[in-house]
Amino acid sequence: MKEREPRILVATEVVSDANLVRRILSNEFDDVRLCTDPDAGVADFESVRPDVLVLAFNTLEEAERYYLGLYRLGPHVHAIVHRTVVLCTMDDLRRTYDLCRREVFDDTVLFWPATNDVTRLPMAVHQAQRLAIAGGQDAARELVGQARNLATLDSSVDALRTHGEARVVDASARLRSAQQHIDAAFAGFSQRILRSAGELGIGEGEARGMGLEVDRLHTEEIRPTLDGASGAVEPIRQWLGSIGETLAPQLESARAFRRHAADIRPTILVIDDDEMQHRLLGQALADLPVDLVFASSGTEGLGVLRRRRPDLILMDYELPDVSGVECTQRIRATEGLAATPVIMVTAHRERPVVVASLRAGAPDFIIKPFDRTTLAAKLARTLGITPP
Repeated sequence: MKEREPRILVATEVVSDANLVRRILSNEFDDVRLCTDPDAGVADFESVRPDVLVLAFNTLEEAERYYLGLYRLGPHVHAIVHRTVVLCTMDDLRRTYDLCRREVFDDTVLFWPATNDVTRLPMAVHQAQRLAIAGGQDAARELVGQARNLATLDSSVDALRTHGEARVVDASARLRSAQQHIDAAFAGFSQRILRSAGELGIGEGEARGMGLEVDRLHTEEIRPTLDGASGAVEPIRQWLGSIGETLAPQLESARAFRRHAADIRPTILVIDDDEMQHRLLGQALADLPVDLVFASSGTEGLGVLRRRRPDLILMDYELPDVSGVECTQRIRATEGLAATPVIMVTAHRERPVVVASLRAGAPDFIIKPFDRTTLAAKLARTLGITPP
């Protein structure tokens, strides 16, 4: 099947620069759009839904301002899977590299002046296209999440078998009790017939015959039925006993899956503008088998989420741009992220803070200053891993 042609959006405030970049890319790509009006940035982005965004601004500051503005003003930008290529000058090359390393941008091309690395631009777009069209999903981490769900499979099977065996034992006991009561009832009925022959107006011989018929009915018809019911329980008991053996290959596959998945550490995204908090969290969670990814603002955090799917998000309540509540609401409204646990980190205990966080979709809290042991235990419990 032919691969879909990528959608490319070139963003800059200079129309001539936009046309230059489009002319270079149009030699290899058919769908190249332009955005030269900063006020229309969000509308253009959400309309085009680009696979690749090329930032062709004259300065790196302008590129940062435009891109972070998309996340600040566009509630759906983070949900559109895309890759970014930023064009830079020699003076900005080091800073651009640092931004790409921090995953603010994905790739950089030394472009200005335009003769520097023109052929590198189409190649960067090709590379970005492959990642963007693939969906940018980290399939390995999705599998790890499923593997963690298998962690309780062994105990669940054992609990099911134990519960089933208990029910079988209870059913067998009830059947035995029923048999005893029925045996006693039939024996008593035969005796009452003999004792009450006169009252019934029948002779002793006839009464004895009726008693024998009651005994026959009990022995030949009622008792075999009860014995059959008791016997029907035994195959269930045997089946329950064989569950472990029957499921042994599947259980061993699940164990092997978990062992391999254990090599991939869960990722925690920390969205907090306080560098001191980054260091404190890094120290507090140093013994926990997790990888930490840090973002210093709501827009930066949403940018990280377009290319990563963390297992847990620690969200600062007070952020300098998009608030922690709004950021959480956007995450909850995004397919693929809605189930990601979000824990609000705040120094406030007031009821409005709690209510706003709960309504946004953050059902748990970490109160600053936090206790390291309690914090590690809480996060380990949420992630389903063994605490240090």
